[in-house]
Amino acid sequence: MTRCDWAENANELMTHYHDYEWGVPTKDERETFELMTLEMMQAGLSWQTVLNKRENFREAFANFDIEKIAQFDEDDVARLLNNAGIIRNKLKIKDTIVNAKQLVSWHEAGKTMNAYLWSFVNGKPVVNRYQSMADVPAQTPLSQEVSKALKKAGFKFVGPTIVQSWLEALGILDDHLAKCMVNHMRK
Repeated sequence: MTRCDWAENANELMTHYHDYEWGVPTKDERETFELMTLEMMQAGLSWQTVLNKRENFREAFANFDIEKIAQFDEDDVARLLNNAGIIRNKLKIKDTIVNAKQLVSWHEAGKTMNAYLWSFVNGKPVVNRYQSMADVPAQTPLSQEVSKALKKAGFKFVGPTIVQSWLEALGILDDHLAKCMVNHMRK
């Protein structure tokens, strides 16, 4: 049996991510924020690059503790921009802090990102079984709708393509190819 094309012949990190994390439904708020941030950081780069730096990101961003990141200031931005272990994009770093602040305000109002995102699919993953990677869309009406709603709510760097990848990572969209062994592993 084979994996999705992007995980075939990949390194150990990519294979493990594909087999045990990507597309597995999560409702853990910290994990959701981590994946949101990593998907933002990946824009314009390869997922392999992000995975290779994931542990550095965890260390640099306080293990994606939303409350701590919301308190980051200009000194933290400077520190992060000097950290060669992460992707040093000033806009992405600043928008991560903006998103953490926005999420803290949601939490204070009794809202969670997970409940919000899962509400778009009535709490059930959307399972697609595309035949090839060429069939997998970069964005869908769902990711466009979620992106628009998140932007309206004050979140940054959440375009429909980033949101599409994020929803796949969270298991809200299960886009493992029809031939993928994970479909049989997770039954």
